[in-house]
Amino acid sequence: MSKKSYFYLGIILLFFNSIHIHAQETNTALPLDSILSTIESHYDVQFNYASSLIENVAVNAIDTSLSLKETIADLRQSSNLNFVFVSKKIISIRKKKRKLCGYITDKDSGELLPYVTIQNGSAGTLTNEAGYFEIEVNSDDDIIFIRHFGHKILQRQVRYFSKSSTCENIYLVTNHEQLVEIVVYDYLIRGVDKLDNGTFQIDFNKFSILPGLIDNDVLQAVQALPGVQSIDETVSNINIRGGSNDQNLITWDGIKMYQSGHFFGLISMYNPNITQKVELRKNGSNASETDGVSGTISMGTDKYINQKFKGSIAANLLDINGYIDTPLGKNASLQIAARKSISDLVETPTYSKYYKRISQDTEIENEASVRTNSDIGFNFYDTSFRLLVTPSDKDRLQFNFIHTANNVRFNETENSFGAQEIQQSNLKQSSIAGGIQYHRNWTDTFKTEVSIYETDYQLKGTNVNIQENQRFLQKNIVSETGAKLLSRTKLSSQLSLTNGYDFVETKVSNLDDVDDPRYVLLEAEVLRAHGAFSALNVSTKNKGTHLNLGLRYNYITKFKKTLWEPRISFNHDFWSTFNIEILGEYKHQNTSQIINFQNDFLGIEKRRWQLSNDSTIPFIRSKQVSLGLSHNQKGWLVNVVPFYKEVQGITTQSQGFKDAYEFSRERGNYDASGIDVLLRKQLKNSSSWISYSHLKSNYTFENLQNESFPSNFDITNTITAGTNYTIKSLLLATGFNWRTGKPFTRPIIGNEVENGTINYGEANSSKQSDYLRLDVSSKYQFNWREKTKLEVGVALWNILNRDNSMTSYYRLDASENIQKVDQSSLGLTPNATVKLIF
Repeated sequence: MSKKSYFYLGIILLFFNSIHIHAQETNTALPLDSILSTIESHYDVQFNYASSLIENVAVNAIDTSLSLKETIADLRQSSNLNFVFVSKKIISIRKKKRKLCGYITDKDSGELLPYVTIQNGSAGTLTNEAGYFEIEVNSDDDIIFIRHFGHKILQRQVRYFSKSSTCENIYLVTNHEQLVEIVVYDYLIRGVDKLDNGTFQIDFNKFSILPGLIDNDVLQAVQALPGVQSIDETVSNINIRGGSNDQNLITWDGIKMYQSGHFFGLISMYNPNITQKVELRKNGSNASETDGVSGTISMGTDKYINQKFKGSIAANLLDINGYIDTPLGKNASLQIAARKSISDLVETPTYSKYYKRISQDTEIENEASVRTNSDIGFNFYDTSFRLLVTPSDKDRLQFNFIHTANNVRFNETENSFGAQEIQQSNLKQSSIAGGIQYHRNWTDTFKTEVSIYETDYQLKGTNVNIQENQRFLQKNIVSETGAKLLSRTKLSSQLSLTNGYDFVETKVSNLDDVDDPRYVLLEAEVLRAHGAFSALNVSTKNKGTHLNLGLRYNYITKFKKTLWEPRISFNHDFWSTFNIEILGEYKHQNTSQIINFQNDFLGIEKRRWQLSNDSTIPFIRSKQVSLGLSHNQKGWLVNVVPFYKEVQGITTQSQGFKDAYEFSRERGNYDASGIDVLLRKQLKNSSSWISYSHLKSNYTFENLQNESFPSNFDITNTITAGTNYTIKSLLLATGFNWRTGKPFTRPIIGNEVENGTINYGEANSSKQSDYLRLDVSSKYQFNWREKTKLEVGVALWNILNRDNSMTSYYRLDASENIQKVDQSSLGLTPNATVKLIF
């Protein structure tokens, strides 16, 4: 090797040796207490700490050329301790806390749970709406408590949580048996699911959008499901598999309601902001339920305590509304919602369309050459609240209140011999109801529920006839009190038992009061009903099979009448993608509605509630069965459900006849058979569906001329289709509804009038023209400020502006000439909304 080579080698060795020496110098660790003394003297500061905290802690030497804040930042990183500036000159040293994070998930359903309490000593937090939480911990010995009503308390040391940087899923187990489980998620769209007992559940916390709707109208939403429709486009006339509206049980947080719509039926009266979940049961009801021989629509508010204030203010072309959900300490929260129509301030295009639809063939349109109606006004409002209190992990107390009202008024003006007289007619419809529920989890295997409610409904109309100098006052009042005691016992992991008792007292009164000639008719009846029920719920270990067998005993004290009602729901998964469902029930109800198209309540509201008298107005009893088969794979869902239903004890007065049987008072029955079919396809950002319903429903009235004939609600074929699409915060939906026409009775051609009356042919032998409607809607939400969102939406109902005939009937004019009356559907109806969410 040359001298030159030795020289270069020596330089290289010297270079690496200097690097090594420098590294040793810079990486030399020094005791933290000596470093702190240096910092105190150099920067003129003081450290406060426990001596045991820095014992055996070593850090690198400090660079005195750095600023104080930069030096402290280096110490935080190298010592794994937290340095906090108490003041400019005093720095406190504390143990650095570790952050624990995770997602709380229901083990059975897989759903993320919001507002779960996470506690570490005196510190605590809640999961957000996505089930996520973060909490600081001091050491691996800390004990974390996770609490959520209805679930077992989870108690775990920090050392047993995941140490990875990824936030783990933490599963909570239900405190009792899972009463129902979801077997089909997103049955139509996001937020519409099907449960193992045949119930359809709509969760507005997850809800997407339906065609033609911008608000989450509860009773419009259920009509998107197969087998449910409104024969006249109103939410106050929902028909489930051929049944009339009074055969539906409607409840709000367990309170039975006798009114369902605003604007006399065109929109739901249940505020969508406070009504978060809706369940629709067409068959297979639990034994704890009574009434509703055709179906049940059960609405409810959220069942968790909200610890953060939130709310919204919104306006659309019909109303303004507001909503708040505010915590009242750690163990209570209060929800308040209110809504008021804006027709007093401005008449929008939407209001004009609704007014035109409602006022057809009513006293408002009943004018003459010397009589006119003016100053016509429709308005409505509703208010509701829910107070939820959880005094302990085992108790939940809930208070509910709702008050709604519809009003219409108009002035009748008559000009006679140069004189003018003005009188006002009006109609008021209102409901006020309240309830208390108490839930107690005594043990992991036993819990009880106690509920009490009071509901009052009133319909009052004053019709002034200036020409005959007459005032006609009408009232229909329902007052009902109910109480229920229910217990649930978990016998094993696959077996549970539900037992209970309920009592209902219902009073119904009807008043007709005419001032000239004086005539007063007041009828008031009271019924008291007792019920006892028991249900056995069985499931397999893998939750693939569910069976619920129930039996209900009813006793009507006034008539000493006993009714036994068995119930069954069976659900079984097989071949991983198939599901079979069997549902059956016997049911009865004590109330029904009579319909008088001639003179009831200005012709705007034509139905009155009445109680059964066990003779001319019998108890309505039903029995039905259905068999469902589903196939769900790769976003495709096929659901086929044939059914049969028989209902006994109906009257001609409750069915809305507008022909020869309009004034008949006969009792009979009807049967309904058919099939509901759904085909749905889901993609990543969209859902498309088409459903078909076939129905054959016939009346049997032994004392009528036509003993058996098609039902007034016999809509033979119905097809609905729709698709919605999500692009980030933009929701779009479009869909159409088609169905065959409603049955009606024509007069005999060539002999339409006989002896001064209309000479009708075979009952319901004709059908109106087919119904067709195309709807679109869209919503967009964006962040307006840090904690505020703004939502805008637009919807068009019946964009083809098709004139669909809702019903047809015949009347004789003053000259005994026959006239056909057609009532039309809503035409092209726009709506728009702006909503501020905070």
